[in-house]
Amino acid sequence: MEGASLLGLFVASFLSATVLPGSSEVVFITMLLHEVSSKWTALWVATIGNTLGGITTFFFGRLLPIYRLPSKRILASVRRWGGVSLLFSWVPLLGDAVCLAAGLLRTHLLLSIGCIALGKFVRYWILMVGLT
Repeated sequence: MEGASLLGLFVASFLSATVLPGSSEVVFITMLLHEVSSKWTALWVATIGNTLGGITTFFFGRLLPIYRLPSKRILASVRRWGGVSLLFSWVPLLGDAVCLAAGLLRTHLLLSIGCIALGKFVRYWILMVGLT
């Protein structure tokens, strides 16, 4: 049961970090409240899934023409801050656009991945600590 739940958390986390709708926080919190697995295992599974989804969105951004981005303001912010702007990739709706813009602008790959991962981890960690 734990393996299937963790797989579900991974899939929900991955999909919610793409342009597809979803809310991995609900799955994550439910797993923590019902103690389906250790909280740290759930934290890492959610972080990895959400990070990979963000990276996928980042690479989709490399394929999109500039007029497909939802906001020129987001594009300007990412142009100004570069990969560091991906620390906000966890923010619902906004985060997807930031990942797309960063991909489009070809921000530094390793810095971008690190900032995506850090932002995603901190979000889930705050949720986990808030429930403890």
